Amino acid sequence: MKRQLAILALSMAAFSANAQTLQPRGTVIKPTDSHIQYIGRVSMKNPEAPLFTFPGVQIRTGFTGTSLKMIAKPNSGYFMASIDGCEAFKVGFNNMRDSLVTLAAALPEGNHQAAIMYVNEGYDRRPEFRGFVVDKGRTLTDAPAIPERKIEFVGNSITCGYGNEAIGENQHFSDETSNHYYTYAAQAARDLGAIHYATARSGIGVYRGYNGPRTGDNVNMNTEYTHTLLYDKSEDWDFSRFQPQVVCINLGTNDTSTTGADPELLKKGYVNLVKQVRTHNPNAKIVLLCGSMMTGDQLAAAKSAMDAAVAEIKKGGEKEIYQFDFVPHDGSLKYGADWHPSYWQHQKMAAELVAYLRVLMQWW
Repeated sequence: MKRQLAILALSMAAFSANAQTLQPRGTVIKPTDSHIQYIGRVSMKNPEAPLFTFPGVQIRTGFTGTSLKMIAKPNSGYFMASIDGCEAFKVGFNNMRDSLVTLAAALPEGNHQAAIMYVNEGYDRRPEFRGFVVDKGRTLTDAPAIPERKIEFVGNSITCGYGNEAIGENQHFSDETSNHYYTYAAQAARDLGAIHYATARSGIGVYRGYNGPRTGDNVNMNTEYTHTLLYDKSEDWDFSRFQPQVVCINLGTNDTSTTGADPELLKKGYVNLVKQVRTHNPNAKIVLLCGSMMTGDQLAAAKSAMDAAVAEIKKGGEKEIYQFDFVPHDGSLKYGADWHPSYWQHQKMAAELVAYLRVLMQWW
């Protein structure tokens, strides 16, 4: 039955209606409904249109009836949706006028569950969720309880899912082939029975972005970590809304790119970021991840800076700082766009990280 429901939902996902000229049939549920659960850095400045920019933001709810539609701001990008725990499928809000997409239809009567994840980087699109449509006279019901296990991933394009659905390294970036749902981060969280937040942006570093000056960029993860929305200083994130047991930081690939990093500035960048993470997550273990895109001198430079940063951090009294190295990718599992990890490489990374975190966190 689950497979049949998944196929049915997937077949309906391509259908979208123009909400500017067609009123949705059914009952419209506003984003303020208490049964809607938001997971991730979501701005509620306008509660009628929650706004988010980081990948991995989730919207979950239960509903009654036989169908479910989702309303979003036009051109918000791509989401992965799962109905009743079936295999997730992709839906898109990409036409400048389309804002209503069917997630499920012709379901059996009864109670159902929906989980939707934003899978793009939304700093340009600035996506907004604007509600659901259920069968006429039906309502939403409670979403499943949020898991007790919580992870935050702080990272760059690898954590975002840059090009992991591309057919090879000669393809360049596009939202169509970038899918956070299939990243090592999202897969590891699912395998561990955890919920996760992703604070990530392609090209970013701890002090220097891709191909940036060796002296550093004015915008980096140290300048962005405390904000609800990327590149938007108007709203500080309320860290009390999500306190993870472990924070995984996968940065350094861009810092060491092209002309390379200044070793002292890179070390300082790591130290400062870990201090920020500790300030806002006082009880979390912090893990510096390395890889999997770096090899040779670049990998050596990143590891050297991480080692120096961890030594300095521990000297300052920090006891819950750890390091984990992914196996560098070698092409045996193919490449994604622009030499990024492929879908299969992300699977391998997830398996490596899950094995490590099970021991570190005692999550058996």
